Amino acid sequence: MASSSLPPSAVLYPDSDGQPMAENTEQFAFIQTFQGNLDVLLPDFVAGDHLWYPVEGRPDLRIAPDVYVAMGRPKGHRGSYKQWLEADAPLSVVFEWWSPSNTFGDRVQKLRFYERFGVQEFYAWDPLTRELSAFHREGQQLIPVNTEGGIISPLLGVRLDVQDGALRGWRPDGKPFLTVVEMDEARQRAELERDQAARERDQAARERDQAARERDQERARAEALAAKLRELGVELD
Repeated sequence: MASSSLPPSAVLYPDSDGQPMAENTEQFAFIQTFQGNLDVLLPDFVAGDHLWYPVEGRPDLRIAPDVYVAMGRPKGHRGSYKQWLEADAPLSVVFEWWSPSNTFGDRVQKLRFYERFGVQEFYAWDPLTRELSAFHREGQQLIPVNTEGGIISPLLGVRLDVQDGALRGWRPDGKPFLTVVEMDEARQRAELERDQAARERDQAARERDQAARERDQERARAEALAAKLRELGVELD
């Protein structure tokens, strides 16, 4: 039942639905890979296995997409995505990995939920049939679109396709999504490069300071010598 009879401050919005994050390691890797790559690529809020409450006062209306992007919303930690606290911005793009427990009815129900509450793009991967489904909004509906040969997200610019029976993601620059291990390695390399660059900047600054001190010392010696010569009556040009 709706809890709209309660004052807004008294309504509870749990941060967990009590369900596991993933039903298998393949799904878990998908969530980590897509959430991690999109979070690095985009300036917007990106989350994985995170509850969305689209309507204030209705904690019964909620869903936890595997991965989603809320475009225009700032990055940061949230217990859940409460739309009325986010400039009333719905989720923009949703990615789902169909679990073995997801019945056909579950899938239709999720699609209708995303359709009803304003999702612009919805992508779903079936690991059993190895099929990618995509839906783009036209008016009030999410309409299926052809994914044969891959598909590019109009909003995100990333490409999805199926290679050797596996779902693949590609960045707008044409490079493939990195795995979690590869992302960790890339972060470590970036940190090492930043540290090296910082050390080089510090060294360059120390060398500039040393050169400036030496110039000041040389100028001081020249001025002292000139003053001594003038005391001795030596005229300087």
